[in-house]
Amino acid sequence: MMSPPRGSDADRSRQVSGEASTTPRMKIGNYRWRVCAMLLAATTISYIDRQVLGVLAPFLQEKIGWTELQYSSIVTAFQAAYAVGLLCAGAVIDRFGTRIGYALAIGIWSLAAMSHSLATGVISFAVARFALGLGEAGNFPAAIKAVAEWFPQRERALAAGIFNSGSNIGAIVAPLMVPIVAAQWGWQAAFLCTGVLSAIWLIVWLLTYRTPDQEPRLSPQERAHIGAEPEAPTRRVPWSQLLRFRQTWAFAAAKFITDPIWWFFLFWLPKFLHAKYGLGLLELGAPLITIFLMADAGSIAGGWLAGAFIKHGMNVNRARKTAMLICALMVVPVIFAAKASHLWLAVALVGLATAGHQGWSANVYTLTSDLFPRHAVASVVGMGGFAGAVGGMLISTVIGLLLQATGSYVPVFLLAGGAYLVAWLVVQLLVPRLEPAVLSVDAKET
Repeated sequence: MMSPPRGSDADRSRQVSGEASTTPRMKIGNYRWRVCAMLLAATTISYIDRQVLGVLAPFLQEKIGWTELQYSSIVTAFQAAYAVGLLCAGAVIDRFGTRIGYALAIGIWSLAAMSHSLATGVISFAVARFALGLGEAGNFPAAIKAVAEWFPQRERALAAGIFNSGSNIGAIVAPLMVPIVAAQWGWQAAFLCTGVLSAIWLIVWLLTYRTPDQEPRLSPQERAHIGAEPEAPTRRVPWSQLLRFRQTWAFAAAKFITDPIWWFFLFWLPKFLHAKYGLGLLELGAPLITIFLMADAGSIAGGWLAGAFIKHGMNVNRARKTAMLICALMVVPVIFAAKASHLWLAVALVGLATAGHQGWSANVYTLTSDLFPRHAVASVVGMGGFAGAVGGMLISTVIGLLLQATGSYVPVFLLAGGAYLVAWLVVQLLVPRLEPAVLSVDAKET
């Protein structure tokens, strides 16, 4: 099936400005949401894989004898590989397509997850984490590209919020599953189980995923709905060109400033709850599940909120940034978590912050499809993810040094509370109107 003709840059600008469509509503299919469900499943498995270590960290630290700084170095190994992998993953996915690119990524991380069961000390755990980071780096670039392929602009934030909620579902499933598996069959079995889940997903993905123009089960109405926007050329855009745009730097800056806070929540919350409130391995489940259930709700609500603003007449620029500001403000109260006198007060404050982060993240990821044509999305996401992983490496080292020296989480929670407002201001300064980037390839073909 031939692709619809590309529109002019003015057409793209009108879409971003949020002009209402005069096309009457019609019944369309929902196959695209099946694709979104696959992306949700992959993200869930990815976060189960990476969260296993976080849940087991207090237990493994006592069993193997890690110091705070050694634990931070294991976390940093994952983030270093994740940073490098994101730079490569976006380009690989843009070159080979979402189906093959995603398959390569999850194949690597499935083997890496299972290899943790062979680790015996700091170095071997760091090597396994490095391999896991390389594989998991492909998840978000591939998922965002799939959303750009399968969803019109007004639905992308919601789709991104739904699949991004898998990061919270994974963080919920991990404290439910991991302590039980570890208690019954040993900690090695927990890592083996998650690797098997990844392998099963890979088989299903290869058997089912196609682009909309290649999917025979897609109805004509849904195909037209997906293809209503101008389709970008398939030529790959080099990083050197993308780095010339303020839009690229806005996305990268938002990731660099706020991703480290999520890494802190993911890898240090069990240790914080253990150190502050004396929770054992089997007692961590309820607080962690509560926190990440709140995060899950925030992910979906954040994506829905921007879409609701657009439906009520806001242009994309105002709707996206208003939703982001609301999410940023939700994180601020977490500055009081380290001094909370009661466990469940701390849980409520951290849960509100994780909800704010995930709502923020759903909208930040959607900025790429607001600001760039589809063929450049995965590369931009990869570059921004690299920036976020570098920020995560920095904060991991800082946290390790702080905890080794003082044992206090107060400075970390203070940093977390203010990071999102700073990031929002940076985005506003760099892209005050969310104008789409006009790449040289696009200019030649219009």
